[in-house]
Amino acid sequence: MPSDIEIAQKAKMRKIADVARERLGIHEDDLENYGRYKAKVSFSYLNKLKNDKDGKLILVTAISPTPAGEGKTTTTVGLGDALNCIGKKTMICLREPSLGPVFGIKGGAAGGGLAQIVPMEDINLHFTGDFAAIAAAHNLLAAVLDNHIYHGNELGIDIKTIQWKRTVDMNDRALRKITLGINEKKEGFPHEGGFEIVAASEIMAIFCLSTSIEDLKKRIGQIVVAYNKKKQPILAKDLKVVGAMTALLKDALAPNLVQTLENNPAFVHGGPFANIAHGCNSVISTKAALKIADYVVTEAGFGADLGAEKFIDIKCRKSNLQPSATVLVATIRAIKYHGGAELSNLTKEDVVAVDKGLVNLERHVENMTKVFNLPCVVAINKFTSDTPAEIQLIFDRMKKLNVKTVLASHWSDGGKGAVDLAKIVVELCENSNQKMQYVYEDKDTLIEKINKIAKKIYRASEVTMDDKVKEQIQNLQNAGYGHMPICIAKTQSSFSTDPKLRGAPSNHSIAVREIRFSAGAEFIVIICGNIMTMPGLSKKPSAENIDYVGGKIVGL
Repeated sequence: MPSDIEIAQKAKMRKIADVARERLGIHEDDLENYGRYKAKVSFSYLNKLKNDKDGKLILVTAISPTPAGEGKTTTTVGLGDALNCIGKKTMICLREPSLGPVFGIKGGAAGGGLAQIVPMEDINLHFTGDFAAIAAAHNLLAAVLDNHIYHGNELGIDIKTIQWKRTVDMNDRALRKITLGINEKKEGFPHEGGFEIVAASEIMAIFCLSTSIEDLKKRIGQIVVAYNKKKQPILAKDLKVVGAMTALLKDALAPNLVQTLENNPAFVHGGPFANIAHGCNSVISTKAALKIADYVVTEAGFGADLGAEKFIDIKCRKSNLQPSATVLVATIRAIKYHGGAELSNLTKEDVVAVDKGLVNLERHVENMTKVFNLPCVVAINKFTSDTPAEIQLIFDRMKKLNVKTVLASHWSDGGKGAVDLAKIVVELCENSNQKMQYVYEDKDTLIEKINKIAKKIYRASEVTMDDKVKEQIQNLQNAGYGHMPICIAKTQSSFSTDPKLRGAPSNHSIAVREIRFSAGAEFIVIICGNIMTMPGLSKKPSAENIDYVGGKIVGL
């Protein structure tokens, strides 16, 4: 089979204006075109939809990620195509890829095989410039903050308390911790700072959780950038830069419309990581899609312990969304990896490794059905190396949990390869009357919220933190922020904070290393273990394979 980029470059794309008009009823006047195949949908059009009935929301999540890959985005696209195949008016809602993983170890994030969104190269690279706008707004605030201090520090900012870092959309470990201002004149102020990747920026979180330009503006104004010597917070609005930041973001906030290989519509908008941020596409695009289509398929980043938990406890809580069905994606190769098999042996039949590794899938199923109380179907993303014995074992174990399992071949067959999955999802949606449950309540203290996620979702026995972190949490609680959700940043590779612990570890310890207050996003980030908000490149990054040859991008 050709590579993903070869398939994408041979796609018979339709003009996005035609897709919008014929599939969604959106007139070209309501689009801002970015070439022939990309467009933003205007807010004037979205505002007309406010009183329309919502469609059904379907959340695609996955088992704990492995180096073998699971195909969550591929399944999201394949399921969206399949629902359209069976006559259901369906939209897909995805996150925008970050250049960090594209040039790092993960590669692009536009699906794969015959289940992709296109134009694939544009989506994975600069797209419509949203990430650049977010980075510019973020760095403008950093520049104005330092400039304010340089010109007299009227607000009395304590330099040692500066919270606001810079941002860049690239994996660059050398920027994690830097010294700023060392080349300034004598009256300058050298101080410590650092960078985080755009996907971890609070501006990205605000962008994805805002419901309007007005809401975006309000949230930006709430950002805490530092504290004064009386330990009072200094906000972005105190620096009088909210208007300028909004001006940089105004166009980016409109949802991006593209298409699948089968010319079905998809919103691709916003891109926070789920291991260090909240991992969901924008509220604006999800809510718009629900007004436009009868079924909306969206995904949450990484495994269900991270992405799905944050989708529910942050995004759904803040925007009154509830999935009518959930799809838990797994591959037999990934299950074998969680059962102890090595990467080099994953294509060989190993029923023993499947048997051991199924604990990871079972844990995620239990969380979705029992903790969150949501209907769930397991989708096995099929590979040619899968054997009947391995497949049957998964079906038997899932049957014991009263969860349906389906083999899906959308990677090789496109939408028609996920029709069985689509039919089960429709059945779940139409028969769904369950009330979704959160892991914790708003009224719980911040410590209680952390413990509930650690114990209910990760099955940890304890949460540990030093006295400084405890004091930070208590100060936030005392300052009236205890009602906010929390966003745990930890490794995506395990239920624990140790990426080497495969399967479904229990009775482990969750070590909280640091607290970051995202007042504009209205959640509190709990950084655990060795997770970094600025990733690094691998020894052999994907960038080495990417080139521009004969008028085409190759190796992406």
